[in-house]
Amino acid sequence: MANHAGTRVIHPLEPIFDGGCRVLVLGTMPSPKSREVRFYYGNPQNRFWRVMASLWQEPVPATNDERRDLCLRHHVALWDVLASCTIVGASDASIRDPVPNDVARVLSAAPITHVFCTGGTATRLYRRLIEPASGMPCTGLPSTSPANARMRLGDLVVAYEPLRRAADGE
Repeated sequence: MANHAGTRVIHPLEPIFDGGCRVLVLGTMPSPKSREVRFYYGNPQNRFWRVMASLWQEPVPATNDERRDLCLRHHVALWDVLASCTIVGASDASIRDPVPNDVARVLSAAPITHVFCTGGTATRLYRRLIEPASGMPCTGLPSTSPANARMRLGDLVVAYEPLRRAADGE
């Protein structure tokens, strides 16, 4: 039952990856809209897919299959830092009792050279809960959430350029 104390959410989505992925991109936890559409960054106001398409000068993917394909063609694995948490709506600031995902599952199956976290909360939680065990540092990127209104799309694309370079093996 949702209330001001939040709802316990168990991560419902499988990670997106294959044996060719070079980078792992981690958000915090799927938003209610992402859980509803059963895919990452599912809120139409979230700019993640516009940023990703812009990095490779492609059309913005419209379906979950197109989104998965964009990631895998460009060697990008996609998942979230948390396996479960208590959260109010989509507010990362409200997260309590975080339990990390086992990212070793992806790191052991693909030649990941870089981990990127989308937003300050994902970055902080990764550094505290996952990095000590994985030994792999992350690069924090700005959130593409509509809550991060101070950053324009063009600024986000520039900020995400290190992700493109790492994914392309540059």
